[in-house]
Amino acid sequence: MLIFKQSRYIALLVGVILVSFSAISLMNPAGSAATGENMIEMGKLNSASHQSVERLVPQAASVLHRTSPSASTITPMLYTTAAKPAHTWTRTVHAGWLSPEKLQRKDAAQKTAIPPKPKVTVVKASPPAAQVPKIAATGTTSVIPSKAVTQYHPPATLFFSRTKLLTKEQQAEATWSYAVSEEDLHLLQKIVMAEAEGEPYKGKVAVANVVLNRLRSANFPDTIREVIYQKRQFSPVANGRLKRVKPNKDSIKAVNAALLGVKEVTDDTYFFLSLTLAQDLTVHHSRTLAKTIGNHTFYK
Repeated sequence: MLIFKQSRYIALLVGVILVSFSAISLMNPAGSAATGENMIEMGKLNSASHQSVERLVPQAASVLHRTSPSASTITPMLYTTAAKPAHTWTRTVHAGWLSPEKLQRKDAAQKTAIPPKPKVTVVKASPPAAQVPKIAATGTTSVIPSKAVTQYHPPATLFFSRTKLLTKEQQAEATWSYAVSEEDLHLLQKIVMAEAEGEPYKGKVAVANVVLNRLRSANFPDTIREVIYQKRQFSPVANGRLKRVKPNKDSIKAVNAALLGVKEVTDDTYFFLSLTLAQDLTVHHSRTLAKTIGNHTFYK
């Protein structure tokens, strides 16, 4: 006991040795039970620390003999439950390959496939070439579609024969020509507006025809301005209405049609009047009736 009192580390070392011996006995119970002795093979410990332990073992044994004379040997307690476990647990791991079908979501299979949008091919047709409307030379009246008239500018030059207004294609037959100025065009539009504002479209074209027929005739002035401003011929000039009016779309279209050769009255028609408004009916009694359009009556 003096040794244990002098150094606490020796007591701890002895305790470690005892615990190690008990563990060795538990691991090899057969050898301990057969011989009945506690054997420690210290030769297997080659390190310096193991050798020091070997020297301390006899001292520890002598101390134990002095304290307990009756216990000559140390018999370790064996626990079979610790030496041989009753139950052995095994872990089984199953490995396998995952297919793409297993990885696919269930809701993905329920989705309906959206068909691709059909491709639409747009073919742009080239616009037809502009065609100048052809005017029929036969008969007293030539027909040009009203849409075609608004798409083309009126001609800059008029071609006349001794008896009629000619088209551009018939200029080889012309005996003389007339250059239409901007003033002439505007005056012609205004006189049509002033004389036939409430009349049908054909009546507007017929009024323009009468002015152009007078321009061609040798019995009337040789310019559009002089024809319109001739004394006692057109009532809007006398009452001042000609200066106040502004041509509308129908009047402009009717003038363009007449200049292009559309004729609602014959080339020998030079007069017109409204029987309900006219105060002087000399023309009505002295001239030949040609045609009635709306409220206007036209004479040769």
